[in-house]
Amino acid sequence: MRPLDFRTLFTLELAYVMRTLRRLGVQPADLEDVAHEVFLVVHRSLDTYDPNRPVRPWLFSFAFRFASNYRRKLRPVADESATAALSDDAPLADETLERADERRLVMAALERIPIARRGVFVMHELDGVPIVEVARALDIPEGTAHSRLGKARQEFTEALTKIAKKERHEPTTRTAS
Repeated sequence: MRPLDFRTLFTLELAYVMRTLRRLGVQPADLEDVAHEVFLVVHRSLDTYDPNRPVRPWLFSFAFRFASNYRRKLRPVADESATAALSDDAPLADETLERADERRLVMAALERIPIARRGVFVMHELDGVPIVEVARALDIPEGTAHSRLGKARQEFTEALTKIAKKERHEPTTRTAS
């Protein structure tokens, strides 16, 4: 196999790394800087990449470490209005209001999952990475990955339920036309 070309990797996977960082709690204003920091370390680590393995779980492991460090430095946790600003990488202008609202709910629910379990959940449930690869990328035993995934699924469901319930009971402010 040919060695990994950094420029190609960066071009093809920057959006994935930024989306991953966003899902792991990096604030939109900091995404570009943190993503570039991730890729600086990726560049220095290219010789450790096994070309027989998928590249995204390998990249996720870097993004996960940077997001964890970022969140540790960010304490206290950002307020809910900042969480509501998180979105996926598709432009909101081109999406329906319902889709944007669903994305906001998902991001808010993800914020309520501790980072160690969130990493497993995002990789497996949102990125579709097999749990064996998740464990390998995060350098944890496979049983731990399964356990974290189960707990994260439960936390995600509970968070969505609480958020939706809270929003149903909050009065809406609409102006008459």
